[in-house]
Amino acid sequence: MFGKLAADVLGLSDVGVVVKPSDYDKVDSDDYVMHEDNEKIYFLIKSKSDEYCFTNLALIHLDGTSATSKKRTLRRFSYHTHKITDVSLETAGTVDLDVEIKFTMGAERYSIDVNKKHLEALKDLYKALIKISSMTHENEVALQHAQESLHVAQSTISSAMKLSADIATQFQTLNQYTFDWLKDTHEKYVVKDFGKVFEKYIHN
Repeated sequence: MFGKLAADVLGLSDVGVVVKPSDYDKVDSDDYVMHEDNEKIYFLIKSKSDEYCFTNLALIHLDGTSATSKKRTLRRFSYHTHKITDVSLETAGTVDLDVEIKFTMGAERYSIDVNKKHLEALKDLYKALIKISSMTHENEVALQHAQESLHVAQSTISSAMKLSADIATQFQTLNQYTFDWLKDTHEKYVVKDFGKVFEKYIHN
């Protein structure tokens, strides 16, 4: 007997359902969330064979081989190392039973079928993923511009510096400043925790 929510009990098929927050601790994905590092589940889709767990830090995908097999492959994609792109939401037609949310994470393309009764919840997830994609892109551009600006400043300063017996001290000072500047800039533009985005958009 499984300690976690069984797919048969939930009446799941290959078409997923959105799991309520009150049931997050009853699904398999919860075992792999890094609660020790303040990781938190914000959205979770479950079908018979798969779980798609969206946390503030990453997408945790439990990839099932089949609906009847216990075998799972755990895959984790951090948002800051696997860019989210090409987000789309395909709504259901008159006779369709499911809706589909699609997106790319790094080199991995996802297309997740979800029961159409969860459309409003999926709209929230769609907005959150779109925002994360936009923020990541804008920060990447800003970081590139900042690095280019630093290179120009370095060249200007190097040209202005006069060779002297104290060149080693000058180099050390410039090198330390550059290191601190790059570290601060990286922390500013490389966002790892998107909890605020999920809190803003996930309401259903």
